Amino acid sequence: MQAVIRTGGKQYLVQPGDRIDVELLDNADNEEIQFEDVLMVSDGENEVKVGTPTVKGATVSGRLLGQKKGKKVIIFKFKRRKGYRKKQGHRQKFSSVEITDIQA
Repeated sequence: MQAVIRTGGKQYLVQPGDRIDVELLDNADNEEIQFEDVLMVSDGENEVKVGTPTVKGATVSGRLLGQKKGKKVIIFKFKRRKGYRKKQGHRQKFSSVEITDIQA
């Protein structure tokens, strides 16, 4: 069984047992999470349910494994011949989620 969920402004194709990194969630570690924004559900064989925009009554359950930071991104701005230089860094925070169940 597969599903497409939307969280953090992104869409993810998931199935039970998958581990995905999503935008930071405000939940405790090892807590159960319900994703209500299910855009599509497939049984893996023939039946596919596509939502308009979401599938009614479909939920995806997961377990929060922990939080981590992504790769560092360097932002460097400068203007030639003006003496202007500005260097910044950023590390995006992610939540790691293991998908446990898909309810259609």
